Amino acid sequence: MSTALMIVLAFISVVLIISILLQSSNSAGLSGSIGGGAEQLFGKKKSQGYDGILSRISTVTAVLFIVLSLVLVALE
Repeated sequence: MSTALMIVLAFISVVLIISILLQSSNSAGLSGSIGGGAEQLFGKKKSQGYDGILSRISTVTAVLFIVLSLVLVALE
């Protein structure tokens, strides 16, 4: 049981890292080079566009990361 939860936690960690790195910042780091074309696809609205989707993904994965971490600690 704990091995399966650790695998899920590792997957969620990778998704969380990628979603945070792809978000735009003031300097337009990694998301500026990769997500330039995607902004045309999703539109330029921040709340419903590319940044809004990445924000929701990172919020959900952060909550899942915390919950799974606490479950794993409670199991051991």
